[in-house]
Amino acid sequence: MADRRTFNVAILGVGFLFLFTAFTTCGNVEQTVVKSLGNETFSGSGYYSLGIIYGIFSFSNLLAPTVVAVIGAKHCMFLSGLLYSGYVAAFILPFTWSFYLTSVLIGIGAAMLWTAQGHFLVENSEASTINRNTGMFWALLQCSMIFGNLYIYFEWNGATEITESSRKNVFLSLFVASVLGTMSFLVLRQSQSEEDMLSEDEGQSLLSTRMRYQHRATSAMQEAKDEFKTILQLLKTKTIVLLSPCMAYSGLELSFYSGVYGTCIGATTHFGGAAKGLIGISGIVIGVGEIVGGGFFGLLCKNNRFRRTSVVFLGMVVHFVAFYLIFLNIPADAPVVFKTTTQMIPYLSPSVSIALLCSFLLGLGDSCFNTQLYSILGRIYAEQSTPAFAIFKFIQSVFAAVAFFYSGHLLLMWQLLVMVVLGFIGTLCFFVVERMQNFTGDLQEY
Repeated sequence: MADRRTFNVAILGVGFLFLFTAFTTCGNVEQTVVKSLGNETFSGSGYYSLGIIYGIFSFSNLLAPTVVAVIGAKHCMFLSGLLYSGYVAAFILPFTWSFYLTSVLIGIGAAMLWTAQGHFLVENSEASTINRNTGMFWALLQCSMIFGNLYIYFEWNGATEITESSRKNVFLSLFVASVLGTMSFLVLRQSQSEEDMLSEDEGQSLLSTRMRYQHRATSAMQEAKDEFKTILQLLKTKTIVLLSPCMAYSGLELSFYSGVYGTCIGATTHFGGAAKGLIGISGIVIGVGEIVGGGFFGLLCKNNRFRRTSVVFLGMVVHFVAFYLIFLNIPADAPVVFKTTTQMIPYLSPSVSIALLCSFLLGLGDSCFNTQLYSILGRIYAEQSTPAFAIFKFIQSVFAAVAFFYSGHLLLMWQLLVMVVLGFIGTLCFFVVERMQNFTGDLQEY
């Protein structure tokens, strides 16, 4: 049994590694790729596409648990993988209609994929193995930021523009990686609880297959209604209201490091022929920052050497330093130029070293905020973790979508200012919540 569960977690991680090697790399370069398309039949925007994905994802989360309960986690992940592969394939022969259609579909698929992943990981874990299995899955997932971006660097380094053949080579490779990840989900074995449910269904010989699925769908709908009521109740609580600015900030900075910053580097005239290849290196360094931060702060908080507020404060400082250096190092028009490279001159002569340092700081700061948001929600809402995390993902995704929609219109300095203001407010609110919890804990001791 233990071997089967370990096998399932390992295959799950490998599947996500391949799938997100394709999708993460795609998100990192897609606005740059869209800008390189010179035909008259395509008028899409990479920012709008990512905004649609996160917007649809945020609302699809409300229905995803019902779908997973009816058709099962394994089949949900396989179907979602097909939608991810379709999105990557849309860049091989780009049309505006297929680009935006697959953006909608992948938003729905992402909600099913992550809901099914959480369900499957819990099904294949025990109290003694959940930390190990989560760590194994997280490590494999974060490696997805390395391989695809490394390929981008070798493929585009020294290229002043992205040719049609180069684009097709990149996205065909990413499509193959996505299909491999999707197919790996078919190798997953059924957990013991799923086998018990199947044997119970088979034992009910008087019930037809259709009636059994109707029964499961009815049960899933009732659970979804109960969970939605819980979500509405939690939204009214003081804790969630206070944590909302921090959740919203995590959405803004998610959109910035995952789609905007790479585009800014690729559009910086001063970097010349190295600019397009630097998009890949930047993505790798962001991933390294995420891995270092996730592992380091996970150990610190596990040993109670640091308070959550210390880690969040460090994350704010790290991000603010990164934003200031980006403000000085990257031209203000970098996120909004379309047909040309940047025309504005930054305060400093653009430096590759500073640009990559900022990439690392963005990844490190993101891991600070996300690990501590998960930590505090898991502690406060231990008995209501599913609706609490659903609220977190909903708020984060909505603000990520909003940020992507304005990213192509606001100069870099204003985007950075919005994140600084919301990041400061979110950090203060996080401190208030932590103080409230410590005060409540002190009262309970008396």
